[in-house]
Amino acid sequence: RIDECQYVRYHAPMNKRPRPDDCCTTFSDVAPLAPGERERSVAVLKALADPTRLEMYRLIAGQPAGLCACDIVERFDLAQPTIAHHLKVLRDAGLVTVSRRGIWAYYAADPQGQAILQETLLVLGGRVLAAVD
Repeated sequence: RIDECQYVRYHAPMNKRPRPDDCCTTFSDVAPLAPGERERSVAVLKALADPTRLEMYRLIAGQPAGLCACDIVERFDLAQPTIAHHLKVLRDAGLVTVSRRGIWAYYAADPQGQAILQETLLVLGGRVLAAVD
């Protein structure tokens, strides 16, 4: 009974009031992202939302070749397991790749992940710029 009341109360349709003529300017309709594109963009943005991961990605993406995990550990004042977790999040988002050479792991920016990131920023930037104009 309580769940039923909460559902009715919080999920009731909102009232739609007519907009006054002098309220604000008309906005441009923006097509939603395709579901696959939206999910990829969200994964990339979530991965980079953490300041440490953003700096790790910048460090890795700024290298001409793969960067050894030992060099990443030296650069950040974090425990190795924490760094490994951050690198896994970047890998899962498709931003970096890892290759093994003996016991060492080398991380490099994934070109496909970079393309997704650039496309996401262009789409968001285009929307922002279109809203300003």
